[in-house]
Amino acid sequence: MSGSLPFYQKHHRHYDRGYRSKETESKMSQYQASSRYIAGSSTSATSRSRGLKVSSHSGLEESRLSPIPKRAKPTYLAVDKENQIIGYVVPIFRGSQEFATGLSNTEEARVRDTAAYMARRDLFTSGLEMERSEQISRKEAMRESAERISLNKRIHEHEEHFKRMNEDSLMHAPEFVIKPRSHTVWEKQCVRLHCTVSGWPDPRVVWYKNNVAIDPLANPGKYKLESRYSVHSLEINRCDFDDTAQYRVSAMNSKGELSAFASVVVKRFKGEIDESLPSPRQGPVSEYGITFQTHIVDKFGVSFGREGETMSLGCTVIIYPALHRYQPEVQWYRDDVLLSPSKWFHMHWSGDRATLTLTHLNKEDEGLYTLRVITKSGYETYSAYVFVRDADAEVEGAPGAPLDVRCLDANKDYIIVTWKQPAVDGGNSILGYFVDRCEVGTTHWIQCNDTPVKFARFPVTGLVEGRSYIFRVRAVNKSGMSRPSRVSEPVAAMDPADRARMRGTSAPWTGQIIVTEEEPAEGIVPGRPRELQVTEATKNYVVLSWKPPGEKGLEGVMYYVEKCVSGTDSWQRVNTEIPVKSPRFALFDLAEGKSYSFRVRCCNSAGVGEPSDPTEATTVGDKLDIPSAPGKVIPTRNTDTSVVVSWEASHDAKELIGYYIEASVEGSNVWEPCNNKPVNATRFICHGLMTGEKYMFRVRAVNAAGLSQFSPESEAVEVKAAIGGGIPHGVLPEMGPGGNVGQLTEHRPRWTGTHDTVQSLPDTMQKPSKKAQTDTEARAGAGAASSSLAEPDPVDNKNKGGKRGSVSWAPDLAKDLVSESVSGSVSNSPTDIVTAAHLDPVTAEVQHQAVETADGPEAGQARKFSVDASANRETARPRRESTASPAPPYGITVLECVRDAMVLAWKQPTFIGGADITGYFVDYREVIDGVPGKWHEANIKAVSERAYRVSDLKENRKYQFQVRAANMAGVGIPSLPSNTFLCEEWTIAVPGPPHDLQIREVRSDSLVLLWKPPVYQGRDPVNGFYIDIKEADAPVEAWRGVNTKATEKAYIKIKNLKEGETYVFRVRAQNKAGVGQTSDETEPVPALTKPGSKEIVVDVDDDGVISLNFECCDLTPDSKFVWSKNYEEITDTSRLTVETKGNKSKAVFNSPGEEDIGIYSCLVTHTDGASSSYNLSEEELKKLLEISHDHKFPIIPLKSELAVELLEKGRVRFWLQAEKISANGKVDYVFNDNVLSQGEKYKMNFDKNTGVIEMIMESLTPADEGTFTFQLQDGKATNQSSLVLIGDVFKGLQKESEFQRKEWFRKQGPHFIEYLSYEVTPECCVVLKCKVGNMKKETSALWYKDGREIKADEHLGFTEGVLKLEIAQISKKDAGVYEVVLKDDRGKDTSTLNLTDQGFKDLMNEVFSFIANSSTPLKITSTDEGIRLYTFVSYYNDLLQVTWHHKDSAIAFSDRIKSGVVGEQLWLQITEPTEKDMGKYAIEFNDGKGGLRRTVELSGQAFDDAFAEFQRLKAAAVAERNRARVAGGLPDVVTIQEGKALNLTCNISGDPVPEVTWLKNDREITSDDHCILKFESGKFASFTITAVNTSDSGKYSILVKNKYGTESGDFTVSVFIPEEAGSKKK
Repeated sequence: MSGSLPFYQKHHRHYDRGYRSKETESKMSQYQASSRYIAGSSTSATSRSRGLKVSSHSGLEESRLSPIPKRAKPTYLAVDKENQIIGYVVPIFRGSQEFATGLSNTEEARVRDTAAYMARRDLFTSGLEMERSEQISRKEAMRESAERISLNKRIHEHEEHFKRMNEDSLMHAPEFVIKPRSHTVWEKQCVRLHCTVSGWPDPRVVWYKNNVAIDPLANPGKYKLESRYSVHSLEINRCDFDDTAQYRVSAMNSKGELSAFASVVVKRFKGEIDESLPSPRQGPVSEYGITFQTHIVDKFGVSFGREGETMSLGCTVIIYPALHRYQPEVQWYRDDVLLSPSKWFHMHWSGDRATLTLTHLNKEDEGLYTLRVITKSGYETYSAYVFVRDADAEVEGAPGAPLDVRCLDANKDYIIVTWKQPAVDGGNSILGYFVDRCEVGTTHWIQCNDTPVKFARFPVTGLVEGRSYIFRVRAVNKSGMSRPSRVSEPVAAMDPADRARMRGTSAPWTGQIIVTEEEPAEGIVPGRPRELQVTEATKNYVVLSWKPPGEKGLEGVMYYVEKCVSGTDSWQRVNTEIPVKSPRFALFDLAEGKSYSFRVRCCNSAGVGEPSDPTEATTVGDKLDIPSAPGKVIPTRNTDTSVVVSWEASHDAKELIGYYIEASVEGSNVWEPCNNKPVNATRFICHGLMTGEKYMFRVRAVNAAGLSQFSPESEAVEVKAAIGGGIPHGVLPEMGPGGNVGQLTEHRPRWTGTHDTVQSLPDTMQKPSKKAQTDTEARAGAGAASSSLAEPDPVDNKNKGGKRGSVSWAPDLAKDLVSESVSGSVSNSPTDIVTAAHLDPVTAEVQHQAVETADGPEAGQARKFSVDASANRETARPRRESTASPAPPYGITVLECVRDAMVLAWKQPTFIGGADITGYFVDYREVIDGVPGKWHEANIKAVSERAYRVSDLKENRKYQFQVRAANMAGVGIPSLPSNTFLCEEWTIAVPGPPHDLQIREVRSDSLVLLWKPPVYQGRDPVNGFYIDIKEADAPVEAWRGVNTKATEKAYIKIKNLKEGETYVFRVRAQNKAGVGQTSDETEPVPALTKPGSKEIVVDVDDDGVISLNFECCDLTPDSKFVWSKNYEEITDTSRLTVETKGNKSKAVFNSPGEEDIGIYSCLVTHTDGASSSYNLSEEELKKLLEISHDHKFPIIPLKSELAVELLEKGRVRFWLQAEKISANGKVDYVFNDNVLSQGEKYKMNFDKNTGVIEMIMESLTPADEGTFTFQLQDGKATNQSSLVLIGDVFKGLQKESEFQRKEWFRKQGPHFIEYLSYEVTPECCVVLKCKVGNMKKETSALWYKDGREIKADEHLGFTEGVLKLEIAQISKKDAGVYEVVLKDDRGKDTSTLNLTDQGFKDLMNEVFSFIANSSTPLKITSTDEGIRLYTFVSYYNDLLQVTWHHKDSAIAFSDRIKSGVVGEQLWLQITEPTEKDMGKYAIEFNDGKGGLRRTVELSGQAFDDAFAEFQRLKAAAVAERNRARVAGGLPDVVTIQEGKALNLTCNISGDPVPEVTWLKNDREITSDDHCILKFESGKFASFTITAVNTSDSGKYSILVKNKYGTESGDFTVSVFIPEEAGSKKK
């Protein structure tokens, strides 16, 4: 090697000194001689103490060396012979500013002096002065450093003492301060890996290679291990290729373990190992300015082999110019996958020939093989297909061997093996497969499964951790066993985490793995496994996976798996003997169709942990269905020995692996496989056919579940070369799915899947005559995609790019084309795909004339003529006798234009050829001064949309475009050239035109119009669309708008059409700037409902499944039902599943919800526009969900829910009544989840005629507290009703039951029907009464009050059955406990009524209530003292409490305001009322229930009237009180004897003192001696007659008078003579 360091060493911090050049070593020795220092036995070390940061540099970079070597930057520890730290060793010289920062002034001065001195030394001074300066600086540095070292030593000693005293607090797990670095070295060099590890206690360090511990003694001289002061190294001497591996260093102490990884890659020259290859170049080959031309000749063709054989593929490669020792890069690919040399593939390059040898053919080797030769000028490729047939079966009739065996999900003791089913089943269906395993290094094969499995995937368990295995698979049918498959790649049974650590390039496999575990920590039981789930379920096995617990106790855990049948709680351990180590497990021997739940427990030496959460119920059975049969198969001629076969893909196939194609000579009924390895495409070229024979083909799909049924057999096709040569060895490119799917994109695709041998075009086709030039340009590439005359690149297409094949037609080929089409049509066999395949004479002639008139004056009639011809063709023969390529598209328009690109749109051809259009090809040509140029291809791969962006155009140039459509039959002829368009950037602010207008759901009064938004949106985004309509034959002025407000959706339903009228439509888009250009108008559409049109019908079946159903009566064999939501095709089947049978299609909602709201439409392809839609609104969805629920979970309607009632004798009856139930109805009686049965305690009755269901219990006990449920079932319909009897509800029912039981026994003798109670009569009398029953004459009834009998009557009549006791004018003395006792010889019964305390209060309150209700309205009256308010009651009780209110406040009584009772009158007296006494007055009767109020308003006129009356009465009272009156003292008659004296006195009152006048016979008399009249003291008036005589007889009156009135008193005086008296007496 040269003196410079290798690139892989320059950037590594650690590398061996042996890598240094001689110049570097010389400079290092010079530096060490001048500044050598040795401390102990180490030249570099790293401190273990915490807080000290020491680094070392083990080498110098050559690019940074100077004549004066640089000093080492860090300081070093000094140690003694016992490796104890005794201090620091300081470098002799420090001139770096890094070490000067922060030092003393003296040191800073020294640094400045040093810097200045170094500058002078470099320019002017001699070596002697430099040496003297260095000595001075060294002395100063040594002195100051010694002081610092002394201080640090004391600190270090203190830390060491602290460590010894507190070891536990300082202990910590290992930590990598410096991790080992990866290295790449050449062979025979040495490499050293370094690392620095900290930790306390000191970690133990072990080195591993590919997880195998390195033992230096086992390989003397190979490895050298060193460990000094926490720096550890591994040195590998004279590396060879086997040393390429991943190395791991593990550090472990009592606190834990930590690992670090590094990779070593050893490179070598090929010439040193492989003598067959050219030796390395001794000097550079000058390739600058040379352009290499590569030619591949002497090519290998389509090859056929048989399993077990050896096959070589080779090509001669010519590279011009030929340079000596120049070697191109040669690569081999199979199905686009780069191949590497192995035991299966040997590759050789001899300088001019590349060879690939397949050492042992297997079906896995079948595929497209590509040779790629790469030079600096590009690359050349060549491809051909290799077919591998099965080897002869060992047993006649046995199936072929499985293929492509692989291992997935490998773990410690578990691996999943997958494979692909063979194409050959030996004439009998395959019963299953057996999986065998073999440990690497042995030849002993062990069968893994006892019974064959039909699923092409199998979990292998029971593996030994750390060992490697290979696997193979055998198929079996009733005839016997197949040959074993090719063995799988070796796989190790180990933890995926350990496998992930082994990243990087490793040495060749040694077959030995050492699995290391973490240091066990005893006594910790592991936790629960996490995230348990069922990852795979078949009818043979179920696979579980989970994650280890988060806390597993530092000890590797193992697992126990438990299963439980759904609906039970019985858990059964599956692996009872040996726990599994992997977090995966496969369960076998499960009952198919049953549902199971699973859970997992962790275990270690400490015990078994808690179980994980159980999984959901899993039903044992295959979850992956066998794919459906492929659809229509179309064979097309290709070469003399091959046929291109196309077919429709399997619908809704899950995990599809590919397809197998079989061929049969017509009439032989013997089918042979065309491929033995599944192909993923839907086209395939079947080779090895006999020329001239007619073959039929069929296809079937395959996935892991098995092989599908065969597709329908194709039509017979004769094997002969197609016009143009066909595709000798190729498959066809995929043109993409039909329809407009996805957004508009610029396509730059390449071809994939081709296995064509590249051939150059014949000279006659490469250089057509001028006469054919027009046809060549118009029809260039008409069969390009299907002919596949291209150069495929299976890996990369960036440098060369793919080119769509093109075919130039000679003039005389036109007749051949038509004649070939006629012959193909007559023989009912397809023609070649290069021409317009399957053309009948009419269509062929039409298309030929369309081409000839492409640039002629009749171009305008071409499209119409083509349409008419296609219509004639449809009526001439059945639709599906053959399939043709589509007619040309038309209506090419520009949707957007930028500087170098234009977006085109076109309309679908009117005739699609009987098969769906799979894509379009666009060509363009430049028009200069009106003269069109040559056509160029715009896209290599067909585009599925009817819009395409043509890029790489030139600005301000004019272009024309043409479009061709393709289907399964091939590529049609191009459209007429478009108008000439100028390529200039659009700058208008409004949007461009919408495009791709489509009309659906045409009815007599409505239709649906769909469109796509404009590609050019203008200055602002599009925010709406306007739709215009007019009659087809109306003038332009008849356009009118459909919507006045812009719609944001890209569809609209247009209503109110006139039946029979023909309409056209157009659409305009708008943004903020305004309304943009109009789209092209649609084709005229008549508003007519076509006969047989159906609408979408919503259905809810008996299982509650909601579906949309559409039926079409005009189906063709190629018709398909296309369902859309909001007029966008439904591709996601998670919400909707489409099922089609015959002419009916059903869209089933998987789980209906708000996400499903929208407009659903169904379009039937290949019909005359059969379509319909259904608007699923939110309200409709709710209604359907309710119906679905009722259908899914039908219920038995109930007239009444479960109820409870008490029967006589305290029995309890639970019952409900169903509206309708059949004779097959069943009822389960459940109590607290336990089913009850008929017995002594429970009596069940079920009357199916009336629907009454009852259960009777004799009594309730505390054990009967809980939930009672009646579960009804009548066929599918169910229902249940529950009654919860707990807590107070149950206690109340139980108490009532016991009471009723006691009542029943009580009523067997005399008893109270109604117990003693009281009643208050309207007269406020209290009546105590009770109702009795079952009485007889001997029955006695006794009344008691407070234990004393108050009434006894043994001979009472009980005809009415009521006993009464009346209490009139009740008072407190009537309070007490009343009791009635009934008794006779049958028993006695007692009823008690407590009328004390609260009972008496309640009684009196009821009395008070009667009194209150009898009160009259409150009235107002006036007295001479004031105003009185009063009310009358019918009865007054002294205990009645009333409250008077004034203005809603209780009145505080005083001398002025008083209340009282007079008889039945209750009054309130307001003495001397004033205005303050005005307001609302109320009297409130307190009856304990809120009382009763009577109110009156004393204000306004009422107050004025009362007050006036009061004044009047008051005045009258004053007058009455003060008027003159004779109080008394005068007799009515006085009889006196004559001569006697008469003296009468009377009292006189009055204020003022009245005047007194005496009258005799109404005449006033005055006082005289005879008659003395006196009035004394104003009170006493006397009348005295001194001696009466007969004349004094008469009527006398006294008259008193004052200002208030006059009053008189009369008396009569009768004077008699004594003699008269005597005579009378006699």
